[in-house]
Amino acid sequence: MPRPVLNVVAGLIGASAVGAFTLGIVTAPARGRLPGERAQGDGGQAIQATEATPLGSERIEGPPAPPELTEEEKAKLEEEKARKAEAAAAARLAAAEMAKATVEAPAAPPPPPPPDKVGEILEKAAPPPEEPPF
Repeated sequence: MPRPVLNVVAGLIGASAVGAFTLGIVTAPARGRLPGERAQGDGGQAIQATEATPLGSERIEGPPAPPELTEEEKAKLEEEKARKAEAAAAARLAAAEMAKATVEAPAAPPPPPPPDKVGEILEKAAPPPEEPPF
């Protein structure tokens, strides 16, 4: 950008900063109280909270106890627990069979490591100069 354009932009930014500072001073409220100072006058009116709700007994005493389960619900829960236990036992049995199959299979020897090309390059490189170049 040309230098005169930069000067105009910088002037606009500075003018807006000074204007914002001045507006902040002009529109600031009157001197407030410091911590520990008493309010002068009657201290203001109490606010009427029309939408406020009192604390419920649930918030004070905790949630109510869950209702008792019927015999049908208890039977359904027991059946579900039994199905989950059977599924877990089947999964453990399958995992044990997989582990046994992997143990029985002979392990293949690991492939040989690749040749060290970086090491060869470093060995062929010239030694560093005795004095630094600066």
